Amino acid sequence: MPLRDVAIAGYHETRFERRSGRSVYDVAGEAAAGALARAGIAKREVDGVAVNSTLSNTAEPFWSNRVCDALGLTPRWLEMSDIGGASGIGNVARAALAIRAGWCSTVLVVSADVPSSTWQARYSGYRPEFQEPYGVQGPPGLFAFLQRRYAEQYRLAPEALAKIAMVQRQHALLNPNAIFKQPMSLEDYMTSRIVSEPLRLLDSVMYCDGGAALVVTTTERARALGARPVYPTAYAEITNFNGDDPAPDITETGFSVAGPAALAQAELGPRDVQQFHPYDDFTIAVLMQLEQIGFCKRGEGSRFVLETDLAWQGTLPLNTGGGQLSAGQPGLAGGMVNLVEAVRQLRGEATGRQVADPRNAVVTGIGVVPFVRNWGTSAVMVLEV
Repeated sequence: MPLRDVAIAGYHETRFERRSGRSVYDVAGEAAAGALARAGIAKREVDGVAVNSTLSNTAEPFWSNRVCDALGLTPRWLEMSDIGGASGIGNVARAALAIRAGWCSTVLVVSADVPSSTWQARYSGYRPEFQEPYGVQGPPGLFAFLQRRYAEQYRLAPEALAKIAMVQRQHALLNPNAIFKQPMSLEDYMTSRIVSEPLRLLDSVMYCDGGAALVVTTTERARALGARPVYPTAYAEITNFNGDDPAPDITETGFSVAGPAALAQAELGPRDVQQFHPYDDFTIAVLMQLEQIGFCKRGEGSRFVLETDLAWQGTLPLNTGGGQLSAGQPGLAGGMVNLVEAVRQLRGEATGRQVADPRNAVVTGIGVVPFVRNWGTSAVMVLEV
């Protein structure tokens, strides 16, 4: 059953920059102040805060407390999520639960990261011990394994991956916050260098500095503020999908569970989805989510992409702000890129790329990609007006 008792009442997104020279606190402060101003809510009214972990302060064990101190916030409910790119929608879902429980009434969801900062620390554990010595340098190497396996198991058309990259680049050209400002042609994509066979440079995200914030409150309060409320009507997530399988099929993901669950809760089918804002650290991730969530069958992602109009004016608008592939991925705050664009669209504020008569959007998040395992966290949220 869709839930409409909690709403998103405001948002703000900073400009994305390769090397901003800013602290993560400065970026978080801009995002928070902008979201509160847009919502028309005073800082003293915020009694809940949700943040996510950050690459720029990985050595700070009390990050959530430090953010509250830096921003001058005194919440009665505090949450910190460390599920990577799923943290954005995950924190909105958790904020909604806290509001329903009566623990707070107005939550500021803040997400910021500055990967270019000198505070960035190295990962510990299996990555430096078991991956990097053998040449698997983080996500590109892992998604390269995944894309190769998918191509062996199903039909994968390079032109489909190119279309995803090109459509999102075209959308980024209409987004003043995006990093990339040059159009992309099919030739540009096909001739871009290989970064981890078979992944090309233009299959991959660009790390950047940036952040965003959302104000989540009761529907009654959101309506009183006068802005168009956006309702998180459904949410589902799953972590460590097939975790008990020592040799899982890595072309399967938790989206095969979370996607149908979220759509069922919202009482929607894939054909009812008006716009799609998937987590897009790599083009193959977008194609696989289309299959796993149910827009098409397994192995038919290439055909679906090539036959579907994914432009903002099309039949299934895809990441209309450029997504992380072309707007930029601000570290562990990357999940907010897709989420904020969906909110912007549903409020009718996506100037120059506004989807006509916006009613709903599906947003996803991916949290960590382990070595030859299924994705760590797969999360899906349905937003409606």
